[in-house]
Amino acid sequence: MATALVCAVVTGVIVTPGVAYADPSPPQRSLEDVHREVEDLYRKAESATDAYNAASEAQSRQEKSIVEIARSVTAAQARMARLKNQAGALARSQYRAGGMPDGARLFFDAAPDSFLDGVSLAHKGEQATRGLLAQVAATQKKLDGYAKAAGERWKKLDSERKKKEDAKKEIETRLKDAKRLEERLEEKERERLRRIEEERAREAQRAWLATEAVKTVTVKEAGANASASASGASSASTTEGGRAVAFATAQIGKNYVWGAVGPDTFDCSGLTLRAWEAAGSAIPRTSQEQWRQLPKVDVKDMRPGDLVIYFKDASHVALYVGDGMMVHAPRPGRQVTMAGAGSMPILGVVRPR
Repeated sequence: MATALVCAVVTGVIVTPGVAYADPSPPQRSLEDVHREVEDLYRKAESATDAYNAASEAQSRQEKSIVEIARSVTAAQARMARLKNQAGALARSQYRAGGMPDGARLFFDAAPDSFLDGVSLAHKGEQATRGLLAQVAATQKKLDGYAKAAGERWKKLDSERKKKEDAKKEIETRLKDAKRLEERLEEKERERLRRIEEERAREAQRAWLATEAVKTVTVKEAGANASASASGASSASTTEGGRAVAFATAQIGKNYVWGAVGPDTFDCSGLTLRAWEAAGSAIPRTSQEQWRQLPKVDVKDMRPGDLVIYFKDASHVALYVGDGMMVHAPRPGRQVTMAGAGSMPILGVVRPR
């Protein structure tokens, strides 16, 4: 007992026999750590959102293709019914003739002229029969092809539905985890978290503005604005970009909601989609498809209305408004806002036509 007491004193803890002590609580994570985890969760949710939207588009395409195949099948079935009627009429005609082949019946014709006429008619009849049979075979082949194509489309449709469901589950999980983390914070801590986000964005923007490419953009924009003011005119593409910018900036203050395309809530690519729709141009739904399909331009050549694509997986997009600024729908819990175009890692810039 004495030995046990000495050991307890040496370690700085006096242990009372029969009493269990819980391990000390793990140290609280810093707000910086929470910020990094929350941002990571929202980024993963946004990436999954893009996968969800892409799967939705693919599902829609498969559904349309199945409808088109069904229409083709209906047309082919109608044609097959007509061909079968013709074949039936031919069979009935042969039955009425006693089932004897046309060539054999000709030998029983006593008149030479009638015989020669009959040979010509018989030849035409044989050609017509062969043609009819060929059409029946070709139509049946088409029907078989449609059946195979429909089966393949259904498999792809099921695959896209599964991708969509899996992406939705991942989104919901990431969003719930991020929300749970933020809700654990006191109100003053949440405000500090927001300030950390803003400071990180400002630091990234300052670094971006210091690059030579951005200086070129700023100078170019200043020159273009002066020229436009002097001439009172602008190009059609600039006008379209201006309309896109006007729409996007008019949405400032509206909530981010994943998968939303307006009019009251938006996700990042939903905002750019509607902005360019207002400008008169149709663009892909998702940020990844916008990056993949739209013409790319160098950062130094970008102009208002261009889309700035962020992160290596192209999971975020914003609309460039000029003077080094952009408007975007940031993430859940935030609203459409103006921010520095360099406040996040830029993958590249694309320009809708």
